[in-house]
Amino acid sequence: MNSLGFNKSEKDTKVVVAMSGGVDSSVAAVMLKNQGYNVIGITLRLYNNSDVSKNKSCCAGIDIEDAKNVARKYNFKHIVLDYQDKFFDGVINNFVDSYSNGETPLPCVKCNQTVKFRDLLDEAKKIGADALATGHYAIRKGSLNNASLHKAKDFSKDQSFFLFATLQEQLNYVRFPLGDYKKSEIRQLAKKFELEVSDKHDSQDICFVTSDSYRDLVKNLNPSVKKKGIIFDINNNILGTHNGISNYTIGQRKGIGVSGSKEALYVIDIDKYQNSITLGTKEKLKKNIINFKNINWLGGNILPIKLDCSAKIRSTQEDLPGILNINKDHGTFTFEAELDKTSPGQACVFYKNDQLLGGGWITA
Repeated sequence: MNSLGFNKSEKDTKVVVAMSGGVDSSVAAVMLKNQGYNVIGITLRLYNNSDVSKNKSCCAGIDIEDAKNVARKYNFKHIVLDYQDKFFDGVINNFVDSYSNGETPLPCVKCNQTVKFRDLLDEAKKIGADALATGHYAIRKGSLNNASLHKAKDFSKDQSFFLFATLQEQLNYVRFPLGDYKKSEIRQLAKKFELEVSDKHDSQDICFVTSDSYRDLVKNLNPSVKKKGIIFDINNNILGTHNGISNYTIGQRKGIGVSGSKEALYVIDIDKYQNSITLGTKEKLKKNIINFKNINWLGGNILPIKLDCSAKIRSTQEDLPGILNINKDHGTFTFEAELDKTSPGQACVFYKNDQLLGGGWITA
């Protein structure tokens, strides 16, 4: 059995590698090529290079050329697929709709959920690949038909949170060659492989937002969000007016446009139906029970009614202990400690030790 879990030789195992043009996916492709696998690199054109700044880019013009150069240097086939329409429909439209509805989106999860692990995965199967490999920092364990997802060795770079929506059949097919490495080790390997991208910066923030603020993109694609509305306090007293609910996120303190309060005020609620914002003190943000829907479960065949495990609502947060309750496609997680800045549209992701059990989308 080879390192990817197939009972055949490496040269007879065809692997599609999703190559964004960055250092991680480039190293993943070269690693597999050096191990003797039949590697095919695929890079997705997600938007025009002229629309994206270099320091935020991923799968734009300059990144495509970087991926091509790696494939050329190591003599494996490379394909570019134009997924601009798919990316717009699956990621950007969802991003705009979420902010327009008073939610806070997670575009990286949506990109994995749609463009990468649905559309690209289907493409890999069409060309007869045995597996799709990516440069994500996560660990896949288990058999060909019953894989589990775990945190990466480098906890500071772990990306399992962004993979919670991966379906079981997709996880069975996908491989993560970098999961057992630290980021510093990948940089060293890139230099060892003499890759021009060895010192390339990681993509930052939201890769498709080119201006200083995501609000410009939302307003351009949905001008109706500019509609003015009322800002209330928790007692329904009017504090002022806003210029559109898409300008606000739960937990926001700065740039609200209200002054004169003795205490610092935060956005604690966004009501798309009333087109209103409610402000309150930081204490009003705190809660320990998180409601969520549209659960993707990767923890086995039986859904838990009451499970002691841990969870987190932000990728950078340490997962914290609590009780998970699931009822079909919705549920709650009761944390032992209170959290703040829980926003509809974000995710609650569950873990048991280092294994990702699943996750759901936070509701109001």
